[in-house]
Amino acid sequence: MQKFKETILAPTLFVVALILLWEIIVRLFGIAPTILPSPLDIWKALLQYWGPLVSNSWQTLFTTLAGFGLAIVFGLLLGVFIGWSKTIYGALYPVMIGFNAVPKVAVVPILILWFGIGTVPAILTAFLISFFPIVVNVATGIATTEPELRDVLRALGASKLDIMRKVGIPRSMPYFFGSLKVAITLAFVGSVVSETVGSNAGLGKLMLDAQAAFKVELVFAALVALAVLGIVLYAMTAWVEKRMTGWAFRGENQGF
Repeated sequence: MQKFKETILAPTLFVVALILLWEIIVRLFGIAPTILPSPLDIWKALLQYWGPLVSNSWQTLFTTLAGFGLAIVFGLLLGVFIGWSKTIYGALYPVMIGFNAVPKVAVVPILILWFGIGTVPAILTAFLISFFPIVVNVATGIATTEPELRDVLRALGASKLDIMRKVGIPRSMPYFFGSLKVAITLAFVGSVVSETVGSNAGLGKLMLDAQAAFKVELVFAALVALAVLGIVLYAMTAWVEKRMTGWAFRGENQGF
């Protein structure tokens, strides 16, 4: 019962209260729908434009998951490589910091120039923006393995590969799955940014067209669709994290 209150009831009541407050403020101050539509206007837009919202949501979901999948594969491999030794870690980590410091919005026009308007730039943008947290967390998890533990394993005859395979990689898994919750939300950001710059479909493209037509309620409806997709994928990632690395969080979040 306590878990139900914390995970379901409390968030639901907060969202309902926020929506009611939003509706009251819009009606009380007479805010025009072209500036800030009320939740009721957004709900009407969701029903009216249900078809385009669903089709474009599928497109955004596809590009996000494709970019996220690439980020998982290459992020995990590069994270293991960087965490393999202190020399590699010291050499490549500053390069990764510099790479992450480049705004991905500035990279989107280059990707469009190379691959044209469409799905590929959105996938690559989602990949680039969600790639860094996975690499950093995996590399950090491996690189911070206790030296005493490594010394004991070496004394027992374990090779560096054995230590990495049996200790380093398993130890980095909580870091890895924790980074996925951050990366999946960033992947959505990358997809939408690319779709607003140059794409034929997707929620970003739909929002851009709605903005040009002054359909602000449709813009907010697309934001709601993005929020729902983000929450669902975040919850799925958190569930996988709990199933795979629940041993690392025993005793936490027990309260008083």
